[in-house]
Amino acid sequence: MALIIKNGTIYTASDSYKADIRVDGEKITQIADKITAGKSDEVIDASGLEIYPGAIDVHTHLDMPFMGTVTADDFESGTIAAACGGTTSFVDFAIPAKGQALRETVKIWHKKAEGKSAVDYGFHIAIVEYNERVASEIPAMIEDGITSFKCFLAYKGSLMVTDGEFIGALDLAKKHGALVSIHAENGEMLAYLANKFTAEGKTGPEYHEASHPAMAEGEAVHRGAVLARMAGVPLYIVHTSCKEALDEIKVAMADQQVIFSETCPQYLLLSNKLYHGNGFEAAKWVMSPPLRDEENNQIMWNAVRDGFVKVIATDHCSFNFKGQKEAGLSSFAKIPNGAPGIGDRVNLIYSHGVAKGKISKNKFAEVMSTNPAKIFG
Repeated sequence: MALIIKNGTIYTASDSYKADIRVDGEKITQIADKITAGKSDEVIDASGLEIYPGAIDVHTHLDMPFMGTVTADDFESGTIAAACGGTTSFVDFAIPAKGQALRETVKIWHKKAEGKSAVDYGFHIAIVEYNERVASEIPAMIEDGITSFKCFLAYKGSLMVTDGEFIGALDLAKKHGALVSIHAENGEMLAYLANKFTAEGKTGPEYHEASHPAMAEGEAVHRGAVLARMAGVPLYIVHTSCKEALDEIKVAMADQQVIFSETCPQYLLLSNKLYHGNGFEAAKWVMSPPLRDEENNQIMWNAVRDGFVKVIATDHCSFNFKGQKEAGLSSFAKIPNGAPGIGDRVNLIYSHGVAKGKISKNKFAEVMSTNPAKIFG
């Protein structure tokens, strides 16, 4: 028995057209003007409805140990939310402990996901240190199909790599055709500001924002782009949030450098006003980078529309307010960084982007599905 979807309008990154769709099992096997259904086929009449490719979220953190706790969503709850919200594939980050073999890390993450995930999934690997051992392991990871690696330029003392380690990862990526992504914030600046505010007794969640200024993001994007240009490789920049970062991306792209920029719904729809006047409730929105102002919200929408931002992902990294975010009651520096989004991204971007005229239906398909597939497929 096949599933036949009839009379809908299909939107891709480049086209829109009315057609019927045949699905056998879990695969689309035919798209045509008219498909005749068999007696045993299930038929859905999509007259007047729009059909898009399944959304792909290339930035999630499920069942991830972080800041003394573990993210609230595992590969069951997180992917059920994804499926309900229109996301049919995602790429999570396998993050090793210092000294842990990359292959062992991937095995651990596969074990987290096996038998639980409601949708298709893959993995990136985080590079939290770069040395001869890590360099020797990366080619085997690429052969196994993991071709993207993330370097953190932030989180000093835990995930952050040095510039030398970052250059090593870029060089190896060039040799083996892999893609490196970065969390672009200046970790030294963030650590300095966090220590400064703490010493001054400024410990509320609003000081998380103050300790993560836009200039720290802009500097790290600039540094990442310069080092990637030196190495002669493309660079993917996760969760871009502000003008300072975009300005550096635009300069690099004008120089014909291959830069892929990602943003997330929170940097399009929420503002830093949430950090003020809400007491400790503001901890709910503590994430890195932090929320920016409303002017930056519009700047990011324009960047999506104009092609400077290639992907809208989520950085889904959920923590419960009770029992997890509350770990930072004494200091913003102890609040687990992150917020959810995997279940809401599609509806949010369509409702606030397409329906309000900020982006086209084709652009919606492009940044939610086509570009993620092209970049990481």
